[in-house]
Amino acid sequence: MRTALVTGAAGFIGSFVCSTLLEEGWRVIGLDCMSDYYDVSLKERREAGLMAHNNYRSVHGMVEGPGLLMSLFKEEEPDVVVHLAAQAGVRYSIENPRAYLESNIIGTFELLEAARAFPPKHMLIASTSSAYGANEDMPYTETDRADHQMSFYAATKKSTESMAHSYAHLFDLPVTMFRFFTVYGPWGRPDMALFKFTKATLADEPIDVYNNGDMKRDFTYVEDLVHAIRLLIDAVPERPVDGQVEKGDSLSPVAPFRVVNIGNNDMVQLTDFIAAIEAATGKTATRNYMPMQAGDVPATWANADLLSRLTGYAPKTSVQDGVAKFVRWYRQYYET
Repeated sequence: MRTALVTGAAGFIGSFVCSTLLEEGWRVIGLDCMSDYYDVSLKERREAGLMAHNNYRSVHGMVEGPGLLMSLFKEEEPDVVVHLAAQAGVRYSIENPRAYLESNIIGTFELLEAARAFPPKHMLIASTSSAYGANEDMPYTETDRADHQMSFYAATKKSTESMAHSYAHLFDLPVTMFRFFTVYGPWGRPDMALFKFTKATLADEPIDVYNNGDMKRDFTYVEDLVHAIRLLIDAVPERPVDGQVEKGDSLSPVAPFRVVNIGNNDMVQLTDFIAAIEAATGKTATRNYMPMQAGDVPATWANADLLSRLTGYAPKTSVQDGVAKFVRWYRQYYET
């Protein structure tokens, strides 16, 4: 039985990752701080589903807590680590940047130090499409330069990529960084657009549509994303012997380290996303058009060719199908 340590285990993506591994017969150690950044009861419900599995161990604590991860690595010696714990949200990083410094940067440092002492076979760490920042050359490809982050959230995530690369190089730790695009689906975060738009539309309340609706996103359905993560667990990067890397591969020439986009390989207009919500709810949204928010970008679009090359998989759930699944979950969960 393989053991996985998943941080952010009671979070939106983390709970799906844990469920997938448990159903495959893994032993899973789930770490989560159960922060009140959003409704804790949602996290408690996710965690309750995981606790129904005999092979699940729940640990509550903050990844940045000195020594916590070190003790978990020493005790459990995980084969695989999936690091999803982070302070999320672009806009909140403007209001409370210290939370991002502590959780994202110090938390990842604690993880890397623990992995240095008790090396896992593969460590997979979440980054973000926001790392591409001001880059306007789309679709975003992993080998593109990503030097001009537009928010402190994005800056902390790009920093963790650099930190992880240094540890991969120095201590031969296999690391895969995945850059998530706009992830959505059942059990999603209440601060995300789909959740807020659905809630408001069902309640006949207006929705705030930024940049006057001229926004495009690569929307990625959560189950597609998690399936990609599961396949990437087995795609362990190896340090190139001669420093030569195949064209199109983001593998480092000096470390067992790779960056991989996980996106739907498509770009959807925000107004079309809202139309999918209207179709799923059977109601018309009242749109409050607003200017672009600080730290945001007008578009994201993933080139997912490397993911397909490494795993043979490409996310494919349409926005219409994915939104409909979320709305069904939302109505059942909140009994609306």
